[in-house]
Amino acid sequence: MANQTTVNYGDGRFQPVIDKCEGCGRIVEQESVKYCKSYLYPGSKWKLGFCNFATHAKPEINVIKVRINPLKAAKRASKRK
Repeated sequence: MANQTTVNYGDGRFQPVIDKCEGCGRIVEQESVKYCKSYLYPGSKWKLGFCNFATHAKPEINVIKVRINPLKAAKRASKRK
């Protein structure tokens, strides 16, 4: 049998989740307070704009189409050979 430990989220180490965390699959509720089970300070994960642990939101990927001068592209390709 595996050695299991219980985590007390209300002991002061874990901070409650913020509003951006609502809907995430990593939220655990203990004594009517919601905590993140993956990170101690969930508010700091959102400071840069996106939490990498979030299961409810996916980052947007912007594809930028770049126009390349065909003459320069041909010249670069001929140098590689």
